[in-house]
Amino acid sequence: MRKAILLYNPQSGRRRGQRLADVEAALTVLKQAGVEAAMAETRGAAETGAQARHAIERGCDTVFACGGDGTVHDVLQGLVGTDATMGIIPLGTANSLAHDLGLPLRPEAAARSALTAKPRRVAVGRVEYRDLSGLAASRYFTVAVGIGVDAHLFYKLNPAAKRRFGMAAYCARATHLWLTHPLEKFSVALAEEGTTRRVEVSQLLAVRIADFGGVLRELAPGASLDRNDLRFVFFHTRSRLAYLRYVIRGLVGAHWSVPGIELVNGTRAECSSLNTRPESRIYLEADGELLGTLPAKITMAEGRANLLGPG
Repeated sequence: MRKAILLYNPQSGRRRGQRLADVEAALTVLKQAGVEAAMAETRGAAETGAQARHAIERGCDTVFACGGDGTVHDVLQGLVGTDATMGIIPLGTANSLAHDLGLPLRPEAAARSALTAKPRRVAVGRVEYRDLSGLAASRYFTVAVGIGVDAHLFYKLNPAAKRRFGMAAYCARATHLWLTHPLEKFSVALAEEGTTRRVEVSQLLAVRIADFGGVLRELAPGASLDRNDLRFVFFHTRSRLAYLRYVIRGLVGAHWSVPGIELVNGTRAECSSLNTRPESRIYLEADGELLGTLPAKITMAEGRANLLGPG
């Protein structure tokens, strides 16, 4: 690591008042180690990828995403297919990718760990979808894509409540949705072993990481950044009890099967709504960020990304 930039999201996580001090502490660690380093605020989801790409064009070999999984997701858009490496200073609510990589969660410790970390070139996912304005769009992802009730949660969750209460806000809203959401089904065409299988599901997850940390832990057993495919979780059922049992399975680290919920590996899934009513929208999120609606196509990207992990 010779030249780095720390891109930080001033809105990420709960400790917003401490955000600048956290990033400056990480910056100091890098500078004291002889790294030419600077810091800059991110300019939103639409521009952060371009910020990262511009920093690489100006000679940065390492771009740090300072924030949560959403900030990592935004920075990733500018790194896929380049030789630059992404480091993470975890400052968000969940920090799922940081947990999976085994990174320290304190800013100074994360920066020190990056100094001896080894770049890890990994496959990333890609999702094509309709944005909230109805226009075609696409994004890369490293953690997961969710379609259905989990994305509806992000659509309904008040951002101010998320910043103030963190995971408590997620849990309260998730409980409410679990009790009231209609769990509308949609169609999925899954490519597997040269054939296409069509199923109807009320929720789909396309997962890349093994350890989400926190209460979810192993959301999709068998998923791994070391693999070149996706671990799909199909909720064929509308049973709220089945949803609850699956969440509890992850909470306690059990590997029992839940009737109506299927796990399968694959490299492509195409999703479409079964309901033609304009007001019926099935939402999609990636890496914990609401993106848009169906129709959608989830694949493995042609380009890869370098991630810094513990040495």
